[in-house]
Amino acid sequence: MRLRLARAAALALGVLVAACGATDSPDAAAPTTGSPSSTMSAPPSSSETTSSAAGCADVIDATIEPGSAGYTISATVQSADTGWDKYADLWEVRTADGAVLGERVLAHPHVDEQPFTRTLSNLSIPEGTDQVTIAARDSVVGFCGAQYVVEVPSR
Repeated sequence: MRLRLARAAALALGVLVAACGATDSPDAAAPTTGSPSSTMSAPPSSSETTSSAAGCADVIDATIEPGSAGYTISATVQSADTGWDKYADLWEVRTADGAVLGERVLAHPHVDEQPFTRTLSNLSIPEGTDQVTIAARDSVVGFCGAQYVVEVPSR
């Protein structure tokens, strides 16, 4: 019993430290790897599920499809929205070196719709880009949640 309590306390302390040390840097959370038209094959680990509890917005799934005018990306976000005072307000698509290719502004809170999926269409992705990372931003704590990596299909 004491060992379980010690592990729970250590996990809680880790969440607190991660939340207090969150930054707006693109590397704030380790990305989760997906595939072009599928969901993650395993449920998120406890470290991935705690970032929403810390107030972060997590990208929990994403797909990418080529089209005639560019790519269409759909991202599913789980966030600790409380209303207009705190909500996931944007997600962006990044290259491996952190360059932002596009962003999807989320115009309102999604308190009663969790998780939620939104789409960005006609995105230009440079030739030779094999993967993109999708990261979501919380209006209060910034970019600190789980990111999702998607393989770019050939056109």
